[in-house]
Amino acid sequence: MICYIYRSTLKSEMYLYTITKDKFSNIPEPLLKAFGRPEFSMVINLKKRNKLARVDIITVKEHLETDGYYLQMPPSIYDDQNYLNPKED
Repeated sequence: MICYIYRSTLKSEMYLYTITKDKFSNIPEPLLKAFGRPEFSMVINLKKRNKLARVDIITVKEHLETDGYYLQMPPSIYDDQNYLNPKED
């Protein structure tokens, strides 16, 4: 499975994975508006990989097969995602 990766021009470390190069008609308009102009980054063959750097390759493949795209969000600045809801003692 060939995958084309684009970086966001509005959000640092946000990437859009697609199955078609330079065609974004299947991407929801609100997502594209928030993402900004897609800037081509690289092409990879997912069949020749068993993992990706920051996202689960199985999740990426599933989204590509069902939706035709996958949005990789920037990494969180917090290790603990529950920092907004601290446990009360």
